[in-house]
Amino acid sequence: MGRSILDDSLGYQLGVTYRKMLHPLMQRFKPYDLTPEQFTVLVRLYEEDGINQKELALRTSRDQPTLTRILDLLERKGMVRKETDPSDRRAFLLYVTEEGQKITEILTPIEQQYNRELFAGMNREDIEKFRQSLELLLENAERLSE
Repeated sequence: MGRSILDDSLGYQLGVTYRKMLHPLMQRFKPYDLTPEQFTVLVRLYEEDGINQKELALRTSRDQPTLTRILDLLERKGMVRKETDPSDRRAFLLYVTEEGQKITEILTPIEQQYNRELFAGMNREDIEKFRQSLELLLENAERLSE
């Protein structure tokens, strides 16, 4: 079989890489009954408790229906609680529970160790250049999706 045009597609390669990266992290989180997607939401709330769902959606790059589904799961697991926003009764303010704080503190070092293993062979300069490239790609993708 010859070379595919997808072999030269950086977008395709990013997608494949993301999917390959996600699976081992999912396996490491599995004993804690949390997915990387749920962990991302929990970390954002852990960093700034008491924000509303709209702000959390922006900070996690999730659409409202997906975020609602994740928050409902985290709430059922006792990791997040919702309180009616006193300034807007239609909105909720979101808080990490003590259980959510504990699991975030357990999983954060696991995720950090995974990233160290994932980026093995790359020095700090390589990683910083890669991060800058990803930020530029994100900016371009956001501009193109407007």
